[in-house]
Amino acid sequence: MDLSNSDTAKNLEAAFGGESMANRKYLFFAEVTKKLGMRELSNLFRDTANQETEHAFAHFRLMHPELVVDDANSLTEEQKKAIAGRCLELAVEGETYEYTTMYPGFAEQARGDRDGKAVEEFETQEAESREHADMFRKATHNFGLLTHIENHHARQYTEALEALDGKSAPEKKASGDRATQKWICRQCSMIYDPVVGDPDSGIAPGTPFEEIPEDWHCPICNATKKTFIPYEEEAAAVAA
Repeated sequence: MDLSNSDTAKNLEAAFGGESMANRKYLFFAEVTKKLGMRELSNLFRDTANQETEHAFAHFRLMHPELVVDDANSLTEEQKKAIAGRCLELAVEGETYEYTTMYPGFAEQARGDRDGKAVEEFETQEAESREHADMFRKATHNFGLLTHIENHHARQYTEALEALDGKSAPEKKASGDRATQKWICRQCSMIYDPVVGDPDSGIAPGTPFEEIPEDWHCPICNATKKTFIPYEEEAAAVAA
């Protein structure tokens, strides 16, 4: 029976999203309360987050029964490859949607909010409007950064999928030119492009990574500058 367009299928997807969000939210709360010295409360949030993960997995198994593995030893190599390939296909699909549609759309909306509603409100409530404008500007900037991150993730999954089919990964290398060499955060995959810089953090366009102050932090995850490593791109792209 095809349930792809049923209300139950849509409800399962919504439930999966809700449980997944709860998991990440509670893990964040666990980190906050741990820093506050409230270890028991932190453990409670973490334990609940793990339970939400199990709830999300249960929903996802119903959404994608083709990915359920009861006995891996009973599967042929081709079957294992097909399941892994399906996982990668879904990953590529999700990441591609994020960098081609979701984050570009969010960035455009944030620009509209910044230039419209926040400006209008500024006339009557200056302090709050300035805060809103800063928030929208930051959101626009972050959505732009996340677009590149999800593109990077999609390429990684695509390469892994192609590897399952025996295709060799493309040759990658660093630029070697400080003016164009990108750097990637090992913690969140944010990519620093010296051509663009990081104006929101006071880093002007055209600033090589090596010249960024040592106290600079990743604008997405707040990791230190030392967390970044040279970003290797396909040789053809680097040559171009």
